[in-house]
Amino acid sequence: MTTDNVEPQALQPTILSFVKDLPNLCSLAGLACTVLAIYFSILGVYYAAMIGMIWAVAFDWADGLIARRMKGRTGNDRAFGGQLDVLIDIVSYGVAPSILLLSYGKFEPVFLVGAFLMIAASAIRLSYFSTFGLAGGTKYTGMALDNNNIILVFIFLFEGIFSGGIFTVILYASGLGLAALNVSQIKTPKLSGNPVNVYILAIYTLGMTAIYGWKLL
Repeated sequence: MTTDNVEPQALQPTILSFVKDLPNLCSLAGLACTVLAIYFSILGVYYAAMIGMIWAVAFDWADGLIARRMKGRTGNDRAFGGQLDVLIDIVSYGVAPSILLLSYGKFEPVFLVGAFLMIAASAIRLSYFSTFGLAGGTKYTGMALDNNNIILVFIFLFEGIFSGGIFTVILYASGLGLAALNVSQIKTPKLSGNPVNVYILAIYTLGMTAIYGWKLL
């Protein structure tokens, strides 16, 4: 039996060696924001959760921009970063919005259905992307998951206008609608690939942080 194609274990980088890679640090910062969003959703401090959710997107977009501009990254760096990004995406854009829905619905069993569908759609969407990539090399098939947070953070601005019961229905319907768009056959552009869009998101993030920060006072 030949072992010519087996890479010696000693030559493999350590797991934590990838943490020092700047794009991966950005990804992990986004994950930290998501953990805070989940924490505050469970506590019912929804305005703080919104801040965490939008900053998760900001760090997600920033890691891609930094990765494209960095020189000297190896194939292993890019492969590891891609896998890390996908795993964090399902937490940030699938799990966190689902927990938001469950918490706002006071963890009533009926909301488990919506939460499952949102997470399942995220998992299916990411699996499809990992298998087939961008359609034509430029567009996503199905709405990209980061839009879930961007849209939900905007929708939540109207939470004070409606009664709790009505807004719960709006939030539930929005979550299901986003899940349907995630797994649809629509083609959407890769917004994070354009530096101009990254700057627009930065302004949006700062604006939402200011609004929700004021609401928390």
